[in-house]
Amino acid sequence: MLLPDVLTSRAAHTPDATAYVFLDEDGVETAALTYRELHARALSVAHELSRHCAPGDRALLVFPQCLDFIVAFFACLYAQVVAVPVNPPRRTHVPEATGAIVADCEPAVVLTLAGAPASLPGLPSIAVDAVPGHGFTPPPAERDGLAFLQYTSGSTSAPKGVMVSHGNLEANQEMIRAAFGHDAESTVVGWAPFFHDQGLIGNVLQPLYVGARSILMSPAAFIRRPLLWLSAISRYRAHTSGGPNFAFDACVARARRGGAGDLDLSCWKVAFNGAEPIRPETLHEFARTFAPSGFDERALYPCYGLAEATLIVTGSRKGRGQRYAHRPDGALVAGSGTALPGEDVRIADPHDGVGEIWVSGPHVTQGYWKRPAATAETFPVVHGRTYLRTGDLGMIDDGELYVLGRIKDVVIVRGRNHYPQDIEQTAQSAHPALRAGGSAAFGVPGEDGERLVVVQEIQRDHRHDADPVEITRAVRAAVLAEHGLTIGDLVLTAHGQLAKTSSGKIMRSAARTRYLAGGFEGNGR
Repeated sequence: MLLPDVLTSRAAHTPDATAYVFLDEDGVETAALTYRELHARALSVAHELSRHCAPGDRALLVFPQCLDFIVAFFACLYAQVVAVPVNPPRRTHVPEATGAIVADCEPAVVLTLAGAPASLPGLPSIAVDAVPGHGFTPPPAERDGLAFLQYTSGSTSAPKGVMVSHGNLEANQEMIRAAFGHDAESTVVGWAPFFHDQGLIGNVLQPLYVGARSILMSPAAFIRRPLLWLSAISRYRAHTSGGPNFAFDACVARARRGGAGDLDLSCWKVAFNGAEPIRPETLHEFARTFAPSGFDERALYPCYGLAEATLIVTGSRKGRGQRYAHRPDGALVAGSGTALPGEDVRIADPHDGVGEIWVSGPHVTQGYWKRPAATAETFPVVHGRTYLRTGDLGMIDDGELYVLGRIKDVVIVRGRNHYPQDIEQTAQSAHPALRAGGSAAFGVPGEDGERLVVVQEIQRDHRHDADPVEITRAVRAAVLAEHGLTIGDLVLTAHGQLAKTSSGKIMRSAARTRYLAGGFEGNGR
């Protein structure tokens, strides 16, 4: 069933069931929506949209993390206006990526909140929280019709608008339901931003698809208080919750500083880990740290996906736990699950079993908005079947997919491939003053081939007392010992200088570009 029909059905059959609850930074419930309320409000906004837009026009969704975003999204589905979720403008400026998205998708209207600053001049806006009640009869959604544009995070290139159809959404929601073992009792807790595919498709749309309750928080609340996330899982007896690998690291670090508190995580059956490389050390430490709180390591649920496949590509089996294997170079890597029913996942042109991950199935999207050349390159048709070239390196062992990193990010020194995430982990672990998750390793042209550069952030608490000479010696020695590599240039810079995607991935190509332009605040050593 297509999502507009799912909401219409739930509003008719379980109108007073709570669909969404929103928590503030203290864990207090500040807003909630039943299916009846969501349906009625979405119809009212759809009526207003129909006065400003024709079907197929784009509407920019500019919201902080709040339930009004969900109203706006379903209003677009009802009105057959293409939703375009974006990172909301900051107080002083519009993020560069958001400006690029506006120029690319040419929206007809902005959906936002009453009193929001007019950061996008020249575009009419609708305040979703101030629209009066109206009736509206939605036209039937078509499976091949465009539902929304999910702009890529830009970790290796400029953001591109992925065209997600209603059929793509339906197919991926069913894949998630089956893979995660969801039903109407499977409460979900989430904090990922709604403009990111994991936040929207996983934490917002999947609970509605199965009729479960969704407990939502803001990313800022998680960043400030990581254990508030686990507290919500414990309090609401969540079946499913997860995030990128760094989220699990953050919880371990906070628990080590102040203890885990009074948590009962025995309810947690699917602790999904995706959106960035999954580190074996992270999984081990998280399971060990929270075992006294009832966490069962068999709940660890590795998965892999990307916007071009709507969301999920591979996933574990509920209750199976994590798998591991060794890369051809001997390094231990964590698995990302197995292919799901209805899709084909394969390794193209493998060398020693490693090659580009290709995916085919009904969840593979329609390509990139207004980019026919990029669409043809990324979505080739082979023997009448469309495949997605993910741009990720991987290997498959006993059916399990192991994702090894982005092809464009691999550093080649003297003919040997080196995975940047391995170098970054070694670098940031070499000295206590260095920030975890604040490292970028990449190659630049040198006299004798590619030269390794590492940009490493200093922890905020050590910005005044860190000894650059001592740190430099420690990092260089660690990388040489662990990888047999000599760092061509090590740049120590301030906390927050490295750009990241909305899911927390380091934007290595952006770091490389900035480095070559001499744009980092720090010392090259």
